[in-house]
Amino acid sequence: MGGSVSGGRRGGALYHGDCLEVLAALPPRRRFDLAYLDPPFATQTLFGARQERGERSRGETAYRDVFPSVDAWAAVMRPRLVAIGARLSAQGSLWLHLDHRLVHDAKCLCDALFGRAAFRGEVIWVPGNGARGGHGPRVTHQTLLIYAPHGDLLWNAAHASLREPYAEISQQRHFRHVDADGRRYRERVVRGKAYRYFADVGRVRSSVWDDCPAMRANTPRSRETTGYPTQKPEALLERVLHAATNEGSWVLDPMCGSGTTLAVARRLGRRFVGIDSSPVAARVASERLSIPAEIIGVTRRARPRARRPPRSG
Repeated sequence: MGGSVSGGRRGGALYHGDCLEVLAALPPRRRFDLAYLDPPFATQTLFGARQERGERSRGETAYRDVFPSVDAWAAVMRPRLVAIGARLSAQGSLWLHLDHRLVHDAKCLCDALFGRAAFRGEVIWVPGNGARGGHGPRVTHQTLLIYAPHGDLLWNAAHASLREPYAEISQQRHFRHVDADGRRYRERVVRGKAYRYFADVGRVRSSVWDDCPAMRANTPRSRETTGYPTQKPEALLERVLHAATNEGSWVLDPMCGSGTTLAVARRLGRRFVGIDSSPVAARVASERLSIPAEIIGVTRRARPRARRPPRSG
């Protein structure tokens, strides 16, 4: 494949292909403030998609999550992580979403690729779906590793989505003052300087996010549900985007699945590029976003088309 692709001149673009090839074809100046990456977890499973709500499709595999070893997974991910990191802006961040199977190996891999100083923290996401297995502690969370490969980090710490209410006992004991507008507050003096904290602003949210349940995305009758397996809830991606991007920022999802990141980015006024090598993902995301998926570097087949709305009357 030669030449380049538009990279979403009108605010968003969807590509069916390998992210290595698509990223290489994007305009050289295209840089992203956020890359959210939800790769295979090495569950050794073939994931099927639902064609109808509540029913599993027959003979349609959304993607293969099968790897013979951790080294095989790392061999696939290493060049893609490098390519993604090279496309981040000076303040851009990579959010790598995994679970207990590979997150420790991925941390070592990213430390080696980007440097340990590029690691800026992690978020523990609690999907709320329960856990399987009865031997030892049950793992009920997933982890999002956050890297800023180029040093700076766009972080909107004051955004409401990154705040949570103070504990009730804290509000009772400390927030005893009321200002002229009726807002309760407390004051603290640190090194001779007074700071005022308002109860209604809340405290900085912890790194454990347990209020974005996965069931919003994978319950058959839910508004968000597309039928694509392992779909993430929009609430989770909303918080990620509010934290690490601004309105007008470019957002990259190089393994976009059902297109949740892209749908949220568009709704929040961000521009996006979504990529997936799965023809099922390309079709589902295309229908969800009502935009065509451009085919890049894969065997040509019927182009996934956006579903046309029914005629009225």
